[in-house]
Amino acid sequence: MPWKEQTVKMSREAFVGEVLTKEKSKSQLCREYGISRVTGDKWLKRYQAGESLTDKSRAPFHVVNKTSETKEAKVLAVRENHPAWGPRKIHHYLLNRGETEIPSKSTIGNILKRNNCISEEASKAVTPFKRFQKDSCNEMWQTDFKGHFAMKDGNRCYPLTVLDDHSRYSLCVDAKLNEQRDGVITSFERLFDEYGLPDVLLCDNGNPWGNSQTTGYTVFEIWLMEYGILPIHGRPLHPQTQGKEERFHRTMKAELLKQVEIENIIHAQSCFDLFRNCYNNERPHEAIEMRVPSDIYTPGKRCKPQKIYSWEYPNEYIVRKVKSSGYFNYCNQGYFLSEAFAGKNIAVRESSSENCINVYFRGFRIARINVKERAFVSRKIYLFDS
Repeated sequence: MPWKEQTVKMSREAFVGEVLTKEKSKSQLCREYGISRVTGDKWLKRYQAGESLTDKSRAPFHVVNKTSETKEAKVLAVRENHPAWGPRKIHHYLLNRGETEIPSKSTIGNILKRNNCISEEASKAVTPFKRFQKDSCNEMWQTDFKGHFAMKDGNRCYPLTVLDDHSRYSLCVDAKLNEQRDGVITSFERLFDEYGLPDVLLCDNGNPWGNSQTTGYTVFEIWLMEYGILPIHGRPLHPQTQGKEERFHRTMKAELLKQVEIENIIHAQSCFDLFRNCYNNERPHEAIEMRVPSDIYTPGKRCKPQKIYSWEYPNEYIVRKVKSSGYFNYCNQGYFLSEAFAGKNIAVRESSSENCINVYFRGFRIARINVKERAFVSRKIYLFDS
C-alpha cells in the first residue's frame, strides 16, 4: 500500500520495525509498503544511524552568490536610518560612501522584501513619469509653504521651502510660526546673499506670493521685480505646476515629519537643517540620475545689490507715479493697479494692439489696458518687451 502523507513517519517506523523482526523478507515488506528496495534500504540505514525518519530539507547546503549577513546588515542599517528610501537610493548611497561588494539594486529589493520592509502595495505604486526641468541652476527657483502642523508646545509650524528647479537643491527649509510676508522676505534676503539671484521665482497663489489671476499685485511681487526677478504663479488647482516642490514636501513628510515628533520651533529648525543636509548631500535623487543635488548646484552669477536704485525708463515712455490709492492717471483717466505700487514710478507706452497701452514697472511689462473700453486686457507680469 502506498504511504499516505499524514502517516508517512509512522509507516516508515513500522516498516523498519518489521524488517528488524526478520519475520518477513525485506523484498516482501517493500512490496507490501509500496516502496522500492532502494527506498527501504535508505530508511533502514537512517534508523540504524539514529537519524529522524522525517524528510530532510531540500535546500542546498551552499548557495552560490548568497548575500552575506554583513552585506544584508549594511542594507538594513541604511533602511532603518532612512525608512522611505528604496533599493536604488540605498544602492547609490552605499556606492557614494565607498562601500565595496554592494548588492545589486534587485538584490537590495529582495533583502527589503524578505525583511518585511517593502509592501506589495508600495512596489506597485512606483511608476516612472516624464520630468521637465530648467537647463541651468538658478534659472528658476520654486517656493511654497509645506502644510502646517502642530508642535508639542501647542504652536503650529509653517515650513517655508525653496528649491532650485534644475538641480533639485534645497535652498532652505525655514521653520516659521506663520505665513506672513515679513518672515518670507527675511528668508529670501538671506538666500540672495548666499546664493545670488534667480531669474524666475515660481510661487503658489495667494498671500504673500500673489496671484496668477487678474486681481492685482502684492508687495512681495513688487519686491522681487525690484531685484530683477520675474515672479510667476502656478495655475490654480494645478499643484503639478510646482511638481518639484510638491515632491519635496512628500519626501520631507515621509523621511522627517513621520519619523520625528517636533517639540517647538527651535527643535523644528534643528530637524529641518539635518534633513536638508541629508537631502542635498547624501540622498541619491532619481530625477538627476541618482546623484545628490549638491553635486550639480552652483550659486548664481547675479549678486544681490547692496541698494535698490531708481529705474530709468526710455525717453519714448510716459512715466507716472502711482497714488497711495493704487491708481495712476493716463489721458485724464484713472486706472487701478494696486496699492502695493503706491509711490512707485511706472511707465506707459502705446501698444501695437489697437486702442491699447502697455504698462511697465522697471524691467517688466505688468499690464495691458484697452483705453477705449477703459478696461484691463491683462495684468500678468512678463519680461520687458520694448
